[in-house]
Amino acid sequence: MRKYILVAIGLLFAAVIASAAEPAKAIAGFDAAALDTSVEPCTNFYQYACGGWLKANPIPADQTRWGRFSELYERNRTIVRDILEQAAAESPRRSANEQKIGDYYASCMDTQSMEAKGLEPLKPQIASINAMKSKRDLPAVIAGLHRAGVDALFGIGSEQDAKNTTEMILVVSTGGLGLPERDYYFRTDARSEELRTKYVQHVENMLRLAGQQPEAAARNAGAIMEMEKGLAKGMLDVVARRSPSNVYHKLPVSELTELAPNFEWKKYFTAVHAPQVSGLDISEPEFFRALNSSIAETDIGTMKSYLLYHLLTETSGMLPERFDKETFSFYNTALRGQKEQQARWKRCAASADGKLGEAVGKAFVERAFGPESKARVQAIVANIQSAMRTNLAQIDWMTDETKKQAYAKLEKLGNKIGYPETWRDYSSLSIVRGDGIGNALRANEFAFRRSLGKIGKPVDRLEWVMSPPTVNAYYEPTMNDINFPAGILQPPFFSLERDETYNYGGIGAVIGHELTHGFDDEGRQFDLNGNLREWWTKTDNDEFNNRADCFVQQYGDYPVVEDVKLNGKLTLGENVADGGGLRLAMMAALASLADDKRDKVDGFTPEQRVFLGFGQIWCNNATPQSERMQALTDPHSLSRWRVNGTVSNMPEFQNAWQCSQGTAMVRQNACRVW
Repeated sequence: MRKYILVAIGLLFAAVIASAAEPAKAIAGFDAAALDTSVEPCTNFYQYACGGWLKANPIPADQTRWGRFSELYERNRTIVRDILEQAAAESPRRSANEQKIGDYYASCMDTQSMEAKGLEPLKPQIASINAMKSKRDLPAVIAGLHRAGVDALFGIGSEQDAKNTTEMILVVSTGGLGLPERDYYFRTDARSEELRTKYVQHVENMLRLAGQQPEAAARNAGAIMEMEKGLAKGMLDVVARRSPSNVYHKLPVSELTELAPNFEWKKYFTAVHAPQVSGLDISEPEFFRALNSSIAETDIGTMKSYLLYHLLTETSGMLPERFDKETFSFYNTALRGQKEQQARWKRCAASADGKLGEAVGKAFVERAFGPESKARVQAIVANIQSAMRTNLAQIDWMTDETKKQAYAKLEKLGNKIGYPETWRDYSSLSIVRGDGIGNALRANEFAFRRSLGKIGKPVDRLEWVMSPPTVNAYYEPTMNDINFPAGILQPPFFSLERDETYNYGGIGAVIGHELTHGFDDEGRQFDLNGNLREWWTKTDNDEFNNRADCFVQQYGDYPVVEDVKLNGKLTLGENVADGGGLRLAMMAALASLADDKRDKVDGFTPEQRVFLGFGQIWCNNATPQSERMQALTDPHSLSRWRVNGTVSNMPEFQNAWQCSQGTAMVRQNACRVW
């Protein structure tokens, strides 16, 4: 359970499958056809860089968004598909990992077996729920569901102690909601009320599919909404959760009991096989007061239906089609605007990557990310870190006292490129061909046991959070490191063949973005060792906040859909990282160019090529529903504003494109922190 990770694009997409017939497609680096030259770069750079691509790439019916990231997901997915299908062919020569990923995938694809078995594979869990006589039975049942990966009532796991990052501690956190986040339960606009109505109907439909009579299912669905609303009342909103101090409360175990005495914690910790600890991080104490009230106020029948619903939701992809379709209709269509469900093989490959990511990833790396690529990316990372040193030296608003510690943090910042040094051992995980649900639940329990097993042991600083095929990247404040899976180290972000300035605009800007996260409004609160502590002077704090407020105001004015605008406070860290990251990428690109390499390529100067490399990785079409959901829940701005919002603050852009004052890409009151 990693609370503080800051990611490059927000929505995580692991590699799954694109097409049953097509080979992996090459993706262009700089794409001249993507341009819309009817628009001036200084008027709308996003449209100039991406307009041609946007017109030629409508959203497929089985997607809620389609962008340059999506193209790469699909290319990676084709590779993963081939890996999984080869591994699924039964052979005595298969390795242990090939057996696991192949049989997992084959079992997921066996929908005929799932239809025949119905809910039988869930009989132990359902029997456990139905056997509850009173709420005193709740801890043991919740423990069993948590081990199986079902999000019920609250969450539990391990994390680095944010104030002593050499230790792994137990964390008990918020959880148990069916809607995306707390404010979905309380907003009063028509769209939010409509979604709540649809959610209650969806819960009712799932309960009826599980065998409840219509009247009982309707009554229980309404009661579940009220129960979840009670839990949501105790949660922080998405903006408040961005403050690390708001979600860190290390307390004695006894205080958890005082916060929620209606739940027998000792019985739960024993049943969940948690190690004995004297203290733990109670992420949001107020939530556990709300949990205590919900347990007291919810009758046993409603509680059983609530647990059944969340069990069905967790396993719906491995249940008969009627459960799978019902879950899709709400979570994908109603919430995100997806018209058609993805092909079965796409979803099964996603599941295999999610449950056995490093077993899948090891094979992916062997095919898609060679040593030459790794060496080149490592050089770009080193150059961008060097640019940050130069940038820090030029910062005139930071005192020498704080700047000295910023240098120290930068020097200690680590990086991981491509894949883990040591691959995860899945030998204790049993994967049985033909047992789709069982495989998924055992994989969940494997991950759960692994998480709790870290408590009290040395921190594994080499561990990865994302699997190698993932098209994303992240900065981990408690580790103070930046991480780039092999999945994103591909075109259009990076290529060995194209002009290096495009690489700096693509993957270089992503690298700079993640590095800047160490110094954004969240990351800057962690020191060189990853500890959450105050290392800034008051003067520097005030100076930083004044500059950050500029971003809050700028992005808070950008429209999304209908009456929804971006939330400048929610997206602050990502917007600061976009600006700082692109500036570092530009500095590093120009510093690495020899004098004889400054000629135009494709008709563009080196500076223009960096900006085009950046702009074109963000080309993206999205449904209005998914954009609304992103604006309400995601700390990342929409693609068009990530591009135009960033470049309009940069004199480097204005010089590169000869923009005059008064054009849209020249902000009069430009925002800058780094």
